[in-house]
Amino acid sequence: MADKQEASVTLPSDPASVSAARRYVTSVVSGWGLPVEAEAADTVRLIVSELATNAVQHTFGQSPTFTVDLRLDRDEQLSIGVTDSYPRWPQRLPAAVRQDNGRGMVIIRSLTAECGGRLSITPTADGGKTVWIALPWSVPVQN
Repeated sequence: MADKQEASVTLPSDPASVSAARRYVTSVVSGWGLPVEAEAADTVRLIVSELATNAVQHTFGQSPTFTVDLRLDRDEQLSIGVTDSYPRWPQRLPAAVRQDNGRGMVIIRSLTAECGGRLSITPTADGGKTVWIALPWSVPVQN
């Protein structure tokens, strides 16, 4: 078996794509050995939901699609990347700001830190960005 596995899906920037991204990621990571009912699977689903929602809502229609990339380094790390072509990077809101939305990155950062992971953002060649989440992985990889 390969030490690294990868999977990717590109979806339209539409609210219905958020649940499609979540289902896709759930299917892939369960195929890699993470039980669907595991707490770590819930965390991965929530992170993907928040990242996909950001890619749909905060690109203001200027990114027609978004891509979810998954990379698994055997027995070490799961990387989740969500890429869109909108040039503006996520903004951190001040804690005192009260509004009904805009807390996705706070949730993502909190979940990532809680799991001992890390968040990074990288530019893409077309002027967009990829938000990467790297999480520890200790589940034995399956074929």
